[in-house]
Amino acid sequence: MNVSGVSASVSAAPRRAHVIVCGNAKGGTGKSTFAMHIAVALLRTGNRVATIDLDTAQQTLTRYVENRRRWAQGTGIAVAVPDHRDVPHRGKFADSEGETFAALAEALAGVDAAFDFVVIDTAAGDTFAGMLAHRLADTLVTPLNDSLIDLEALGDLPPAGRGSPSGSGYAQAVAQARDERRRADGRLIDWIVACNRVPVTAAGEAKIAPRLRDMASTLGFRFADGISQRSLFDDLFAAGLTAFDEYDGRSASSRPNLAHLAARQEMRRLMDRMDLLHTGPSLPVGGPGTSPTEAAITPAL
Repeated sequence: MNVSGVSASVSAAPRRAHVIVCGNAKGGTGKSTFAMHIAVALLRTGNRVATIDLDTAQQTLTRYVENRRRWAQGTGIAVAVPDHRDVPHRGKFADSEGETFAALAEALAGVDAAFDFVVIDTAAGDTFAGMLAHRLADTLVTPLNDSLIDLEALGDLPPAGRGSPSGSGYAQAVAQARDERRRADGRLIDWIVACNRVPVTAAGEAKIAPRLRDMASTLGFRFADGISQRSLFDDLFAAGLTAFDEYDGRSASSRPNLAHLAARQEMRRLMDRMDLLHTGPSLPVGGPGTSPTEAAITPAL
């Protein structure tokens, strides 16, 4: 079964829900953490959100959602939970493509009418389901660890003045997905690359940021400021919480500390960069100068 053929049949159908895909050929870059934070941020602004986990080997997003439900039941505190589903698939391109496409189509059935956003978490590598998801994306978010090794997974940057950056296998796969999507329904996938696990001592500036800025125009992505390396995110995953959730005496923390506030601000900047949230004419919650995302999702502190 041809990837472009089956993806075109879905892409060309009338759609309402905005599809956000968290993708990277490399594992361990924080795709599931990004997916959950994006979903909760959208839920907190009153949007209807579905999440889909395509990584059946790890099922990190599925476990994140389960932890969230368990935490809500255990504490009695209501938190917004996305409508979640996972899609079984079988490894690489050659394995059961028809079955994979049918499972993904079943998971997507009805979401356009029922939800405003669909957030899809993909597995590492070149799985058939992942490639299909990339072709369905309206927004593609690629977390990239602050490492030259991880940068190589995206593309090669020659020394200054010695040519243009070139894309690696993943960048080439994204370019192909964008081309096929454009031919299917005329839409352009908005690709955002965000540094993750930036050392806190770096004051938010990733060491690979200058290279990514140079690569952005050639490879066709928009660069987002980094998310710092924080053990907080492991704690949040275990509780099923995000940096956008409120805290009280029965939660993981009695009140947001500096790490919570810093993580929340970084994730706000990512949401601003994605440009998916818009607020009304009232004064922003955070006061003058507050970003649209901050105004929409700032909890009562």
